[in-house]
Amino acid sequence: MSTDPKADATTESATEAQLRAGVIGVGSMGENHARVYAGLPRVELAGVTDHDESVADRVAGEYGTESLDLETLLDRCDVVTVAVPTHAHYETVSTCLDAGVHVLVEKPIAETVEQGRRLADQAREAGLVLQVGHIERFNPAVQTIEELIDDLDVISIEAERLGPPIDRMAPGNVVHDLMVHDVDVVGSILDDRPHSVAAMGTDDGQYATATVEYDDAVATLTASRVTQKKVRRLAVTARECFVEVDYLDQSVLIHRDSYPEYLSDDGQPRYRHESVVERPHVDTGEPLRYELESFVEAARTASEPEVTAEDGIAALETVQLIDRLASGPTDETPDDERSPERDREREQEVEA
Repeated sequence: MSTDPKADATTESATEAQLRAGVIGVGSMGENHARVYAGLPRVELAGVTDHDESVADRVAGEYGTESLDLETLLDRCDVVTVAVPTHAHYETVSTCLDAGVHVLVEKPIAETVEQGRRLADQAREAGLVLQVGHIERFNPAVQTIEELIDDLDVISIEAERLGPPIDRMAPGNVVHDLMVHDVDVVGSILDDRPHSVAAMGTDDGQYATATVEYDDAVATLTASRVTQKKVRRLAVTARECFVEVDYLDQSVLIHRDSYPEYLSDDGQPRYRHESVVERPHVDTGEPLRYELESFVEAARTASEPEVTAEDGIAALETVQLIDRLASGPTDETPDDERSPERDREREQEVEA
């Protein structure tokens, strides 16, 4: 008979297994993970940890669990969320995998692509689930699009993620913090990796736009913290229709059979444009809950997560290139790196 409680959890039937979850890093995002874990069926929130013990104590008290040190937490858990600052992702995730614990790491997977690859290899060799927290994949509106996309001949995708941050002192730039969501969603929708990228940015990294070319489609992505309206929008132009997605209200509109015409009204020409608009049903709900349910089920059944480490690596690789292009030459950039010819070379880095 096994004396390893983790082994016992994985050998119980999928319908009976009670998994013990923990959260490493309980800032604003990590606290939400603790809240959702605490409410999931067949999941026990076994503990939380944070470098600020007072924060961990408060969150633990709020959700009826314990504030623990990392070693103790990992000893008690089957699955954990890692929601620490990006610079600590690699070391923290690696420690969790070494402890035999399944991991959901908030995006990005790591600071560098090479670190991400090492973590993917480590998880694969250990037979553990490593899921990356690209939460928009679990937005019900995006999942509705995923169901439609196989029947569409996609020409282009446009994504806008605009608006001032909740925290006016939000660190980082919009490519890594905001645009990364749409890079991942577009790659998932098209089931493809980009082969050419061009990008520009302004306002000290707080506004950026990128054109990303795939085999059979092109995507235009814009992210901004300086736009004075909150916009989270995705639009798909296909030969059959035009699809609009609003991430905020989780709605989808499909425009078909659009045609313009001029009519005569008492001898005066009048323009009219008509189309058929479909509103598919969307099962609205909290994306984070759907994300954690998916992660827990992958861990419980030892199956591939919906957002794999490889997906996270691909998104990171693309946003790093976009960021370099959008940032442009700096004062430290040599003169021979500032030429239009070098810019064109940069645009083709993904393809190369």
